[in-house]
Amino acid sequence: MVRTFCTNQIRNTEELSGSVWSFVPESGEHAGTSYSVVVPTVWENLPEFASYRGRGCFRRKFYGEGNVRLVCKGISHTAEIYLDGRLLGKHYNAYTPFSLLARQIPSGEHELKIIVDNRFSENSALHIPNDYMTYGGINRGIVLEHLKKAYIEYLHVEVGKAGKNGWKVLLTTKINGISDSSERYTLRLQADPLFTDEIAIDLETNESRIVQKEIYLENVSEWTPENPVLYKVRAILSDTEPMDDLIERFGFREIKVSGKYILLNGRPIRIKGFNRHEDHPMFGCAMPLQAIEQDIQIAMDLGANAIRTSHYPNDELFLDLCDEQGILVWEESHARGLKEYHMQNPYFQKQSEDCIREMVMNHKNHPCIFVWGILNECASETLYGRDCYTKQYRQLEELDRTRPRTSASNKHKNDICLDIPEIVSFNLYPEWYSDQNETAVDCIQDMMQWIRNNPVTRNKPFIVSEIGAGALYGYHTRTKDKWSEEYQCIALEHQLRAVLESAECCGVFIWQLTDVRISRERFENRPRTMNNKGIVDEYRRPKMSYEIVKDIFTSYDDYFETNL
Repeated sequence: MVRTFCTNQIRNTEELSGSVWSFVPESGEHAGTSYSVVVPTVWENLPEFASYRGRGCFRRKFYGEGNVRLVCKGISHTAEIYLDGRLLGKHYNAYTPFSLLARQIPSGEHELKIIVDNRFSENSALHIPNDYMTYGGINRGIVLEHLKKAYIEYLHVEVGKAGKNGWKVLLTTKINGISDSSERYTLRLQADPLFTDEIAIDLETNESRIVQKEIYLENVSEWTPENPVLYKVRAILSDTEPMDDLIERFGFREIKVSGKYILLNGRPIRIKGFNRHEDHPMFGCAMPLQAIEQDIQIAMDLGANAIRTSHYPNDELFLDLCDEQGILVWEESHARGLKEYHMQNPYFQKQSEDCIREMVMNHKNHPCIFVWGILNECASETLYGRDCYTKQYRQLEELDRTRPRTSASNKHKNDICLDIPEIVSFNLYPEWYSDQNETAVDCIQDMMQWIRNNPVTRNKPFIVSEIGAGALYGYHTRTKDKWSEEYQCIALEHQLRAVLESAECCGVFIWQLTDVRISRERFENRPRTMNNKGIVDEYRRPKMSYEIVKDIFTSYDDYFETNL
């Protein structure tokens, strides 16, 4: 399953995930041994490969002919894809989708082979030993599309308010011709009962064409967290008869920044959120729909209205569910804790650009996404780092001008990149990492005063993008020591009340929703080789802090009371 709704009625698609593949590791004591696995999966789910770093081969056969396109939602982290022994293409990054086209394959049985590599090396600038686990495998859905002479690559929908009751809709459709001759097509765009339109298109041999159509609409239902109304739009490509189609969903919602507020359809939203990793003890990062939905339900029960996809783009199933249930999403590209020397890796710029492009181009229709993020806790205090931040912010703006941009910083007053994004975001851990004599109130007030006195930041919204404390599930002490559930309760209550009672801050993301596995190569001071700051543990069992967080979050409205 790759989406929660049907995206094609004409195009012939065959889902390859949800079925059995063969997996063969290339190294170690089990090298050459074949295992049967159900994709999506990570090989760490197999007992023999719980900590395996290396290469592995996944194989599956299918029947087909003509033009086929392989759509992969995520392979961790480097993939080589072969069709009948011929290299079809390569891809880097576990967390972004990609597609590969094979033209005019003969009728019959074919073998798909995917070689996956999850090793850390100088060729990998973004996947490094980190405070989360880099797994190995086909971690998201995979689909085979059987195409005709041309197909629709994407259908983007941008919406914006136009007047008191009106909305401007910009539809952008990319059509790829794969015919050896010139062809005339008709593109039909329809969103019942809102609009229907047809456009004639001439394509030369193997030509691609981007078609745009602007429409003005009135009296539509808006998408909001409390009433997340979604519409479907369908693009149909025809010659003498319909030959391809693509269905997308969108919502009528507008995100603007006004002074210290983030406006959702003109109303100042208060962010009450969680940071969330794609991680589960039974599935690794290859989480099925049911497990993703469980995480969302936990966050909603806790009173949250937002989730941050720390620290990489998430499975589109997660975004679909957030669209449907009114959860706001901060989605960010893949990068965490990179020092300047990491960012000087010769592969860094290209791999970052690819990740941002694949994230935005595949996910920009989702109304739940209210902000794009980049470069969590990276070298924003250096001149070289500023150059990297500037390039990535510029790329985001070129790809999507309808959403604000931000970056979660731990450089605070030494950050020299705060003038670039529309939103300022700091990771703060008073009463955990900082001096024990510094209270959460003192830390938060000092930071907010600095932000409001700084001419670069004073007129921007401020989000506490991370705050929290660790606790080992089941560890209790009468003295409320660090790592006890009692201490986590105390720290979180101090932190959250200090943030949410301030009118200078427009929101907070707790670190984090669940306990998660981290890389063995980056053990540091993490008991159990895990980041234990979850409000629930890795099995989703609530800690004592669950009720404290729920009580605080539910006591604050989702919107600020102010006259703008």
